[in-house]
Amino acid sequence: MSANQTFLTAEGYKKLTEELDYLRTTGREQIAEKIKEARSFGDLSENAEYDEAMNEQAIMEAKISRLEDELKNARILDAEALSTDVIGIGALVRVRDLTYDEELEFQIIGKAQANPDEQRISDESPVGKALLGHKAGEIVEVEVPSGIIKFEILNISK
Repeated sequence: MSANQTFLTAEGYKKLTEELDYLRTTGREQIAEKIKEARSFGDLSENAEYDEAMNEQAIMEAKISRLEDELKNARILDAEALSTDVIGIGALVRVRDLTYDEELEFQIIGKAQANPDEQRISDESPVGKALLGHKAGEIVEVEVPSGIIKFEILNISK
């Protein structure tokens, strides 16, 4: 397994591919238009619009490069092949936070698709990393910046 391998669902792969296509076409065209317009304002050494447009271009090109790298190193997760015996990347996990006695449910996914607001956590996050390889019924201690959290794994599903 490559150190920079990106785990994606089929949906996530499609979304990143669409975003990359958009940036390569429409995004680049929009930035080129901004640069062209800013150049028309004259002296580039004191042209804030030009500097801003060039900065936007650099940020967008960096994002394009990151997306290309993620997609090049992508491994598409097969939902049907996921195990419900042991927590792996792609698994939907229900746990009980033993400190606050509350149930949480989230999917452990690659960092490119992680979004805590949608209960999708990265396999590289402290919680995701700690849960990988464990089974339902086990208690897992997770070291987070605020201390140690204990989770009881209640269920693993696809």
